[in-house]
Amino acid sequence: MIDRSAPNRRGILGSAAVGTVGLVVGLAGGVALGQSSRPPAPSRSRGTRRFDGKVVAITGATSGIGRAAAHAFAAEGGRVAFCGRREHLGRSVESEIRANGGEATYVRADVLVEDDVRAFIDRVIATYGRLDVAFNNAGITLEKPLHDYSVAEWDLVLNTNLRGVFLAMKCEVPHMIASGGGTIVVTSSSNAIATTERRSAYTASKRALVGLVQSAALDYAAKGIRVNALIPGTTDTPLVRRAAGMENVPEAAWKIAAGQWARSHVPGLGRMATAEEIAAFALTLASDEHPYLTGAALVIDGGKTAHAG
Repeated sequence: MIDRSAPNRRGILGSAAVGTVGLVVGLAGGVALGQSSRPPAPSRSRGTRRFDGKVVAITGATSGIGRAAAHAFAAEGGRVAFCGRREHLGRSVESEIRANGGEATYVRADVLVEDDVRAFIDRVIATYGRLDVAFNNAGITLEKPLHDYSVAEWDLVLNTNLRGVFLAMKCEVPHMIASGGGTIVVTSSSNAIATTERRSAYTASKRALVGLVQSAALDYAAKGIRVNALIPGTTDTPLVRRAAGMENVPEAAWKIAAGQWARSHVPGLGRMATAEEIAAFALTLASDEHPYLTGAALVIDGGKTAHAG
């Protein structure tokens, strides 16, 4: 069980304004450099309905990649149930999807809490009758030298990122078996392949997820369940902005700093990913397009780890 007396998650993350990717460095002199960092508009397939009639559960979908995925699954016909801790954001995403003609149900749940996760999946089944796709995406980061982590901080990152996926899959798999199969996508990170200083907890959790996915894929292949890991590079999300200590800076300043960092750290495309780009890849992994794909850890990182390798 989680020690509920442990430090508040927002408090811990808020104290870690450590510049997760060095974004603050050189900001004042970088205005001109930041002007070209805007990514091209992502291409979108028109009229694709790969998830018509399918029920999709997503963890961590109140912002970032999860939010983008909730919109994308719904746009392709999925009946989307998603969870997150921040109820005002969850209700907003739910309303947006419905206003666009999609089907969505938000459930407040914290992946740290076993009862919350179980209640979330129970709600999915009670509302939609089955479960076909799970996108286990919830995650956090906290960055500092290894010896500076408190035990509570270390446990918070590992329990959110790794234990939270275990709890979700433990609840999801029986329903998929009952309905004859399904697909599970787990969000890992490029840090599982090549990392940097101050990320020992995050890296440990994300590398462990790759092993979890590989073993689970073998557990359930005969049951018609495919399990794959999504390995995104650094993505322009609220999580990254918070960890960089730039959550509340003006948008223009953030874009300049992000552009500077990406040109130095993403030697391929030279920019961060958008949440929509990563979500689009998650949908590909979750779809029926590649029935032979399971136990894989697939990288979408703009060339970041190609350079590191």
